[in-house]
Parts: sequence; C-alpha cells; structure tokens
Amino acid sequence: MRRLPLRRLVTLATLTALGAATLGSTAACGDDSDGAQGGSGPVTLRLGYFPNITHAPAVVGVEKGIFAEKLGADVKLDPKTFNAGPEAIEAVFSGALDATYIGPNPTVNAFSKSKGEAVRVVSGAASGGVALVVKPGINGPQDLKGKKVATPQLGNTQDVAVRYWLKQQGLTTTKEGGGDVKIVPQQNAQTLETFRSGAIDAAWVPEPFVSQLINAGGKVLVDERDLWPDKKFVITNLLVSTKFLKAHPDVVQKLVDGQVAANEFVNSKPDEAQQAISDAIGKITGKPLDLKLIKQAWPTLEFTNDPIAASLKAGLDHAVDVKLTEPVDLKGLYDLTYLNKALKAAGKPEVTQP
Repeated sequence: MRRLPLRRLVTLATLTALGAATLGSTAACGDDSDGAQGGSGPVTLRLGYFPNITHAPAVVGVEKGIFAEKLGADVKLDPKTFNAGPEAIEAVFSGALDATYIGPNPTVNAFSKSKGEAVRVVSGAASGGVALVVKPGINGPQDLKGKKVATPQLGNTQDVAVRYWLKQQGLTTTKEGGGDVKIVPQQNAQTLETFRSGAIDAAWVPEPFVSQLINAGGKVLVDERDLWPDKKFVITNLLVSTKFLKAHPDVVQKLVDGQVAANEFVNSKPDEAQQAISDAIGKITGKPLDLKLIKQAWPTLEFTNDPIAASLKAGLDHAVDVKLTEPVDLKGLYDLTYLNKALKAAGKPEVTQP
C-alpha cells in the first residue's frame, strides 16, 4: 500500500506541488493496474481515504477486511491514504485512483472542473463532527471582532462554513485575512500549537481537532450540527471515477456493499471500530491516535450511508454567497443506484435520489 504520512503536512502550496510530484510516480505504478483491468487477471480497485475519524467507515473497512471480503477474489483492493482533498482529486483526474472518500467541497470542485464528467457520488459516509472552538473569554459572535480564526484551508468546507456564519452575524471577512474577523487558513496539525500560543483565538475545524482544542482549554461556541436541519450535514462522501464506474459497475456495486457493511460495523461495534481506527492510524503515520480522543469525538459524528445531498447543495450556495466560488450545476453528480441496491439487500431503507 502506498501511504502518505501525516508528518508530510506542509503549506498548501507545497502540498499541491508534492501531490503533483507524487502522482507522477503513482500514475506510473497505475499502468500495471490498468493492464490488469484490461487483461484476464483480477480487477484492481485503487481506493483513497484519509487516516482520520471522519473517514471511519473507510479506515475500518480496510483495517477489518470488510472491503476485501465484499470485493471477493476477483478484485484486488489497493488502498491509498491522502492528507488533503485536492491531492486525492488530482489522483482521480490523473487516473491513479478509482474511488475515494472525500469531503463535500472537493467533491463539488471535481465535478465542476470536469464539467460534470469525471466523478459520481455513489454513497455517503459520515455527517457532523465540526465545531467552532474559541478561547474562554469569547462568549458570542461579536466577541470575535478583531480576532483571528483558523480554518483548514482557504475555500475548504470549514472555511466556507465559518465565513458564511460570520456574515449571518453581520461580521465581514476577506480572502486576504482582512475584515472584522481575520480568517487564518492553516493545516489542522498546526492549529493546536497556534491556539495554545495565542497566535489564533478560535478555529472552525473537524474532529479530532475539535476535541484537541477543547482539551487545550477551548470551548465550543458553535456546534455546526445546530446550523443544519435535523442536525445532519455531509462531511464525507464516497466518490467514484466515472471512467471506472462505466468499465466496472459490478466492482462499484461490491465497493458500495462494503461501505454499507463498514458503516454497520462502525455503528454496531463502536468500541471495536474505535480501536481499529487507532491501530490503523498508528500503522499509517507511525503514531496511533489516542483512543480517549477518539471516544471523546465519537458522539459528534453520525456514520450514515445517506450522502445528505441537500446539505452539499446548501454548502455550495454558501460558498457562492461569500464569493469563494461560482455557481455550479450539480445535476448528474449523484448515482445512488448502487447504494439503494446495497441498502435493500441489507434490509435497510433506501435513500432518495437527488
């Protein structure tokens, strides 16, 4: 398995360059996979995911052998871990990746950049797990005026969310870090240090970074679940290359069967799933994620097969509203045929096709 360790987290510009360089070698390796797919040997499915809690179904599905079992002997699973959404999407575009677990903003970007041709969402994976954590002296939105708020990346899902929320509170932001509230995009791995040092006053981040900041003396000012209908919003999708989908619909069906089975495991055996996540992240990064931290973050997440399409569309509208993107026609993004077949086979309610 090719793995990109978390210690390689760097600035966005460097990461982009690193991703491009890495993808060159990955694409070269992918030639053998493509050959196998075109020959008499087993089909290879190159599956991307991130080694973190919001990708729990993927982590557990790989670690516990759930995907391998569902894919069967005729499909070779080739898991690949990534640190950021743009890197994974570039891997899909280059032909080095067939499917990936990924967040809503990179999903929209991939669909938009390819003019609706390159990717399809075939399942959801997770909802929730995001919050605005602030210093103890900040008790409301107006207390953020003149303060610095960290987000994971300019224009990413959390960056859009905080800018939109601040605008709703009558507070301004700019891409350059100006306005009433200074938005400071930085890698999540840096945020705990900058929060402790006082370089930032708050952060709108996903788990487990929310729990880390709380343990460092912060408090939750906004739980993003409270901003959405029924407290549900997509944080992780399962995205498939359209090219692979057309060539191997049977393999995609087996992959989605594995996603449904992985979520069943995660929801029915949380203790075992949490331990699997800690162990898997340890293997990938060299340092297991603290089990206590996983347990602390767990209740803020819901692992659901429903992609909650309405929340992705609303998130896009928010990004347009704060002038971080142009409008995108999302027609054709979702193909939930495979998901509903898997859900029906598992005796679960089907999901409405957007």
